[in-house]
Amino acid sequence: MSVEEQYVDSLYEADSELERVKEGIASNGMPSISVADGYGRLLTMLVRLAKANKLLEIGALGGYSGICLARGLNEGGSLVSLELLPAYAEVAKKHMVEAGLGDKVDYLIGDAKESLAKLKEEGRKFDFFFIDADKEGYPVYLEYAIELAEPGAIIVGDNILLRGRTTDEAKQGPAVKAVRSFNEKIATDERLESTILPGYDGLAIARVKG
Repeated sequence: MSVEEQYVDSLYEADSELERVKEGIASNGMPSISVADGYGRLLTMLVRLAKANKLLEIGALGGYSGICLARGLNEGGSLVSLELLPAYAEVAKKHMVEAGLGDKVDYLIGDAKESLAKLKEEGRKFDFFFIDADKEGYPVYLEYAIELAEPGAIIVGDNILLRGRTTDEAKQGPAVKAVRSFNEKIATDERLESTILPGYDGLAIARVKG
C-alpha cells in the first residue's frame, strides 16, 4: 500500500463489522484478497448514487464486498452473489447475516459462467455489477454483465492492475492477458462510458449506455 493510500485510510475510523469479516476470512483459512477498504466505501456510495436495487456480484469470497454493496441498497433491493466454492459462500452468508443483511442476498454456487448463462436464459436483468473473481474469466464476465444490464447499469471490476503485472510487458500469463483485454474493452467498447482508477490495485468503473 502506498503512503498516499495509507494516509487516506488513516482518515477513516475502522469499520468494526468489516474488521470482523476480515478476521472471519483469515480464521477460515481463506485468502485475504477482499476489496480495499477505500473501494469498499466507494461501492456503497455508487450503489446509493445509482439508486440500484438489483445487484450482481461475481465472486463472494467471505462477504466483505457483499456487505459493502448491500449497505447501499434501498428497502426491497437485493443482491445475487456468484461463488464457485460452497465453503466460501457459507462464510459469506454467515457474515452477511451477522451484519443484518442476510435477507438481501441470494448465493448461486458453481462456475460463474454457468450461473451467468442461466441468468441470461431466465431473462434476468441487473442495474449494478461487481466483478472480483478469477481473473482469466474477466472478459467473459464483462460481456455477460453488458448483456444482463439494464440501461444505465454500473459495472465495477476490481484488481485490474494485478499488483503491477498488468503494466509489465514481461508478464504474459493467461490471467494478465485476460485482465488487459478486460481493461481495453472497458476503455473502448462503444456500449460503455468508463474510467479506471489506479489506486490500491486498480478499479474499473463503467456505465452501460441507455
